[in-house]
Amino acid sequence: MRPVAVVLAVAFAASCTPYPPPPRWAEGGALLAVPKAIWVQADGDRVEIRADGKVLDDGDLLFVVDRVGRVVDSDYEPFALLFPDGRLAGPGGKPLGHVGVTNAAPPDRHEAWLAVMPDGSVVYFDEDGGRAQGGRWSGCAGPAHRTCTLVTHLVAVQNYVHEPSTSVGVGVGVGF
Repeated sequence: MRPVAVVLAVAFAASCTPYPPPPRWAEGGALLAVPKAIWVQADGDRVEIRADGKVLDDGDLLFVVDRVGRVVDSDYEPFALLFPDGRLAGPGGKPLGHVGVTNAAPPDRHEAWLAVMPDGSVVYFDEDGGRAQGGRWSGCAGPAHRTCTLVTHLVAVQNYVHEPSTSVGVGVGVGF
């Protein structure tokens, strides 16, 4: 799992530097429905998606998602672009993983590391197939499901990068 941490740490560090935005930034990428939704995480923290695309963690702005798959950071700098095929590109084209409608994978793996189930439940997977519960989304039904999966992935990536340990295991680095 260490390569995941290195790639993601570089990508997140790049968001603080003047790297070019992801490729095709001006055109945008995947079409997204931006819902009003709330994710109550397993530890009780709340992540909120507002109808204007602002994503808040307990009231603090994390990033903003728009209807064509662009993500800007809390300083409104281009950070990520979700392509229609599910690729997620960061500053300068750095790979940030793959995001489908209901699951997401980090950049160096083909297997999902998280899923947002049809009932809104968030499930994290470790490399051995173990599962951990990550709370539940409300407001993510239908076309909004992929947006909630994208937000879950980006929050998990941020928490993974900011954890002091990079050891493998459910909940380690994911922070839930």
